[in-house]
Amino acid sequence: MTIAFPRRSLLIAALACTALLLGIGSLLTGPTRFGTGEIAHILAGGGDPVLRAVLLELRLPRALLGLMVGGMLGLGGAVLQGYLRNPLAEPSVLGTSNAAALGAVIALYFGLAQAHPLVLPLLAIAGALLGLAPLLLLAGRAESPLSLILAGIAVGTLAGAGISLALNLAPNPFAAMEIMSWLMGSLEDRSFDHIWLALPCIAAGGALLLWNARSLDALTLGEDAAQTLGVDLRRLRLRLLIGIAIGIGGAVAVTGAVGFVGLIVPHLLRPLTDRAPSALLLPSALGGAALLSAADIAVRLIPTEIELRLGVLTALLGVPVFLYHLARERRLW
Repeated sequence: MTIAFPRRSLLIAALACTALLLGIGSLLTGPTRFGTGEIAHILAGGGDPVLRAVLLELRLPRALLGLMVGGMLGLGGAVLQGYLRNPLAEPSVLGTSNAAALGAVIALYFGLAQAHPLVLPLLAIAGALLGLAPLLLLAGRAESPLSLILAGIAVGTLAGAGISLALNLAPNPFAAMEIMSWLMGSLEDRSFDHIWLALPCIAAGGALLLWNARSLDALTLGEDAAQTLGVDLRRLRLRLLIGIAIGIGGAVAVTGAVGFVGLIVPHLLRPLTDRAPSALLLPSALGGAALLSAADIAVRLIPTEIELRLGVLTALLGVPVFLYHLARERRLW
């Protein structure tokens, strides 16, 4: 007798397999080709030193970061859309991405990034965390999601103005080009140092967001009903803000600004679930990992003289997909 697996379990399994296959595909994508025997020798600790360095020191960190960062962006978008009850919500709506980007721009503008490769991502994480203070101050003690959206717009606009100011006052064209290059997002030339820096942030932030899944379900009934069910709205908001700031800050810190993943993935997967926020979180994380890995493979396969930036490609792909999905639904979320 066959056992029917729940639809959600099948979706999670399919997305997990897709993300894994795309991660392996990312590991094998590039000008240097690897045979099955060569890969086996390298994994066993042998093989050609040059091929070993290419596979384990260049491509493996890139593939792992694509899965980690994409997963965090997808999860963050699903959480914010559930909490704010706004289908247009994504991590940037709270200004977290812009605050993290401003921290990185400061490192580039003042030449701090030249002191050590990890200075830039560390300042980006610091920028995301510091962006929490004005967000909480502006949102105040109000429990309405609208106040949080407005506060996030203010924080994001302020951080964006700081980035524009740095570009405007860049001491030389090379500094401006370096800032613009980072802002477009990329996984190129990343190492295990970046993984060890981003992993604790993404793991802690992701765990904190997943922990509040049931509270997000209660919020679909309204604030009053959620409070009746025992949800402390102020503590919930604080936990979600900290989770977003830590997780998205760690992700943006090592890749630069990569947009539309957190917006598009929940929209694509919501029709495949029961539309409850908690049912969408894990699929969105796996879908985000798969999408960003696929985009990173594409930037290496598209024939251009200079490798296409990851954030540019996600934007080019994201806008048409979002508009198509919007036209197809033609109803309120």
